[in-house]
Amino acid sequence: MTQNRNSFQTMPTLSRTQTRGCQPRDWAAVLFALVLPSLVTLTYFIWAEESTAGVQQTIYAVAKIIQFAFPVWWVARVQQRPVGLPGKSTRGVALGIVFGLVVLVAGLGLYHTWLRSADFFVSGQVAMRDKIADLGINHSGKFIAVGVFYSLLHSLLEEYYWRWFVFGQLKRLLRLWPAVVISALGFMAHHVLVIGTYFGFFSPTTWIFSLAVALGGGFWAWLYHRSDSLLGPWLSHLLVDAGIFLIGFEMASK
Repeated sequence: MTQNRNSFQTMPTLSRTQTRGCQPRDWAAVLFALVLPSLVTLTYFIWAEESTAGVQQTIYAVAKIIQFAFPVWWVARVQQRPVGLPGKSTRGVALGIVFGLVVLVAGLGLYHTWLRSADFFVSGQVAMRDKIADLGINHSGKFIAVGVFYSLLHSLLEEYYWRWFVFGQLKRLLRLWPAVVISALGFMAHHVLVIGTYFGFFSPTTWIFSLAVALGGGFWAWLYHRSDSLLGPWLSHLLVDAGIFLIGFEMASK
């Protein structure tokens, strides 16, 4: 792996000849990584919904540790390649911030001008408030803490997982755009489970919102490839998550 001191270390883009050396285990790892977040979400968000808040939180913590530890273990121990350390590149930051701000402002505008009073969205608010209570997020301070955690840290972990690892591994096996599309659909999949819990799995709302997630994941994969840095995608992801939690806070406070 080549070193770039001014950027986040990334998986190299290999030629078609080089990818012939990839083993079936590499495909197995990518498939596992694509499915794992959905299994994590099913476990703590849906299958454990009848459990106490403490049990759900414990399952969540253990499952997330497994999810985010897997890429490092696979690259370092199985592929025996250097994992790499974050650098200081600002390539892609401006574009990422602009994208994040556009999505944030558009989401807030859409919510305040239409969604919050739409019948299909009001039913989702009720389901969301019930789910928040089940998870033990029973006052505004906890909700804000969760929002800060997801916006600042979890968004970075997701960029490391989905862009650095899943998309990076797919680029070793496929051409650029198939890798972008597959990683984006994988990123979308576990969001379908969350959104569907609130709005129904056969609701057009669920699939419209889920496709928006896929578009965001595809943009961040492309930006990561273009900039050779996770900084731009992370800041963009951070802003989008912040907008979602601002809307969620208002929904939960009603």
